[in-house]
Amino acid sequence: MNVQQLAKALNMKPAKAGEWIDAINETFEKFGIDTPERQACFLGQCAHESAGFTALQENLNYSATSLTRVWPKRFPSLQDAERYQRNPEKIANKVYASRMGNGDEESGEGWAYRGRGLIQLTGKSNYEACGEALGVDLVAEPDLVATPQYAALSAGWFWDKNHLNKFADENDMTGLTKKINGGTHGLDDRVAKTQAALDILMA
Repeated sequence: MNVQQLAKALNMKPAKAGEWIDAINETFEKFGIDTPERQACFLGQCAHESAGFTALQENLNYSATSLTRVWPKRFPSLQDAERYQRNPEKIANKVYASRMGNGDEESGEGWAYRGRGLIQLTGKSNYEACGEALGVDLVAEPDLVATPQYAALSAGWFWDKNHLNKFADENDMTGLTKKINGGTHGLDDRVAKTQAALDILMA
């Protein structure tokens, strides 16, 4: 894939595509994302997940009301949530405490290993496993996952780990989305972005 193809496939400026092209091609090669259909699915899903390759870190700037809705077990009442609202670091340390390999709330690991990348890598155990696969210490340097190279490669690692090429080969967009999102949130947008990318790759 070249810069012009990537820019057209993702409807982004060539300069922006230039920042991503090496990372995307490395990811495609490393994880066998090697047909137009696989590549289009990867680009379409990543574009949706990352707001067009612009949001590489999880937004945890929640109001108290939103906290009780998104994490009702962690914030059973508005009073509980009000102590955390609009404080992303504090929220991350609370909601990701003692899970996914993270320590307790006081450890700060919820914030250290918050979601980053094109398909958000979250939790210390996932940073460790992904880093081992890529040959880099992402536990020591988690911010690398918010750079183009490792934002793309970590998404490729997730893609490979969950056998997502199979869904792309079968054109199973619903199954693919469920594997990435846990549900079908944004399915129409994912399909549209994938089709737009495929049109360019097949041209």
